[in-house]
Amino acid sequence: MDQDGNPSKYNIYNKLWLNDQQEKGKVPSDFIGKFENRQSSAELKELSIPFDYAKPVRLLAYLLEIFRCNEHDIVLDFFAGSASLSHAVMLFNAQHGKNLRSICVQLPEAVEPESEAGKAGFKTITEIARERIRRAGRKIRDEFVDSDIDAGFKSFRLSRSNISIWNPDRNDLEQSLLSHEEHLVEGRNEQDILYELLLKRGVELAVPIESREVNGKNIYSIGYGVLFACLVEKISREQVEDIAQGILDWHTELSPSSDTHVFFRDSAFRDDVSKTNMAAILEQNGISHVRSL
Repeated sequence: MDQDGNPSKYNIYNKLWLNDQQEKGKVPSDFIGKFENRQSSAELKELSIPFDYAKPVRLLAYLLEIFRCNEHDIVLDFFAGSASLSHAVMLFNAQHGKNLRSICVQLPEAVEPESEAGKAGFKTITEIARERIRRAGRKIRDEFVDSDIDAGFKSFRLSRSNISIWNPDRNDLEQSLLSHEEHLVEGRNEQDILYELLLKRGVELAVPIESREVNGKNIYSIGYGVLFACLVEKISREQVEDIAQGILDWHTELSPSSDTHVFFRDSAFRDDVSKTNMAAILEQNGISHVRSL
């Protein structure tokens, strides 16, 4: 208790010295010793995944148990290797009815072409990790038929921004403006732009994303209608009304509880009239947060 009689915010722990405990005849248990490296070799062999020196999955699942991970914790592995931790998280979830998630980070390190992994068709360690997650997920679903574990995953590669940096030539501002008319980096696809948008908006990358096609154009719904995006390169005047109506119909169907934001490529519209009409149609029907990238 503190001076005012309130519960203290500090925890008090007893320190037990190993020598003192041994003098009393107590021997510390080696909980790691019962998990051998050959177990990990057997686990990988069962999945037909070629990889050396992987961590035993059941050891990692046991560590998750004694660490008392909460229902929606995220477990991070900065040296993923063959993704033993992701495998362990799925196993732990199936065993205990939990919903832990994991993030695995691995450099795209090349494997030797003459190695067992290279002969199996893998070019990098990250490819091995992704395939292991797929196979482990299927195996765990087969073993725990009554479990509804989520064995899906998303794979991202670190890259530069999709948005070109404004760096004008002060001696030729006119050309600088013209060259920046399309300020998104050439060669990036819709999903590249979409996920950067989510990062900049502070939206979790694991949030549900669905897509529909309206008049030949993809529309994305993120978080059950909290955010919509149409990131195609061209939207003609004739397509504006159909796309707007498609978003409105989907929005009505999902009926999100919070305000909805809609995003388009600024350069997709032929002119300002098309862009203004799109925003006006959406706003007249209750969607006032319309933005351009």
